[in-house]
Amino acid sequence: MRTWTELTAALAELEERHGRLRKFLDVEGKGRRIAALEAEMAVPGFWDSPSHSRLVIGEGSRLKHALQPLERLEQSLAELSAYVELLKEGALEESSPDFVAVDGLCDGVERLADEVELASFLSGPRDGCNAIVSLHAGAGGTEACDWADMLLRMYLRWAERKNFTVEMEELQAGDCAGISRATFRLIGDNAYGYAKAERGVHRLVRISPFDANRRRHTSFCSVDVVAEIEDDVGPDVRDEDLRVDVYRSSGKGGQHVNKTESAVRLTHLPSGIVVTCQNERSQIKNKASAMRILRARLYERMEDEKRSAMEKFYGEKGEIGWGNQIRSYVFQPYQMVKDLRTGQGTANVQAVMDGDLDDFINAWLRAGCPIARRSQPSDL
Repeated sequence: MRTWTELTAALAELEERHGRLRKFLDVEGKGRRIAALEAEMAVPGFWDSPSHSRLVIGEGSRLKHALQPLERLEQSLAELSAYVELLKEGALEESSPDFVAVDGLCDGVERLADEVELASFLSGPRDGCNAIVSLHAGAGGTEACDWADMLLRMYLRWAERKNFTVEMEELQAGDCAGISRATFRLIGDNAYGYAKAERGVHRLVRISPFDANRRRHTSFCSVDVVAEIEDDVGPDVRDEDLRVDVYRSSGKGGQHVNKTESAVRLTHLPSGIVVTCQNERSQIKNKASAMRILRARLYERMEDEKRSAMEKFYGEKGEIGWGNQIRSYVFQPYQMVKDLRTGQGTANVQAVMDGDLDDFINAWLRAGCPIARRSQPSDL
């Protein structure tokens, strides 16, 4: 339990963090923007254009949602400040049960401040969107396909922990085991904001279950993440720039799926981007899903070109092999998962493979956030 001096210092630190958060989140600017949007919604004829009204309402909702955690922090901080003032005036004694309650309240405010800081990291224009995640087995043959399957399971478990909905768009089985590639949608609040931390090459070191001599093998799998965009956002895709191939779906099917040409492959000729979708029973639905993914990838590529950082965020990640990994998973001779970008690591390999990824994702978000870089490690 804190002493009176420590409690006072903790309050001062929390107030400082609150001030940094207000400045970083631009509370005054967001408030003015919300007022302008509400004034626009009150104008006669606002509902005459459903597409425009939907965008205005969506922007207003996102801004209010972004400020809600900070409002809760402000209320809790005001309550803590009032109790500390009572302590200062002598109305509460350090030995009383009320002081213990105030100490517990301070712990709760610190946890809330941590949550608000994490939420503030997701301030990108597309962080609140759904995510489209693609896995591709790399160097390692059957080992890599099995590794891709293990990563897919890991991300599905993580999505379950985060209460995200998963829709599988494509799943291509490997020649002998595992999967060669997979594409799925993550649907939920800030799905892209969190999932983008996983973009890159993932490396596995283990004793191969496919090697009779029990030798140690290294396998690689690439993970690509793009934001799902609205229909009225992003580049236009001309029909003459597309090559559309249809074929029968592979894998588990049944009486219909494997007997009709329902699977669709779209090739965007100018960029060379290829998207495949075979999850739906209908060719029309598969084409619509593939088109949505293609537009999302084209938009991500366009944004990365503006930032002059394609090799960091998209496509040009380099070969899916040695020297390009963002995270290493070592099962033998010791157990360790370590992110090479942030230095975050853990020896609890099983927990990570069961979807416990938040420490890695949060560390990556903190490393890329200005307010996090200014904060002390104890603050975070």
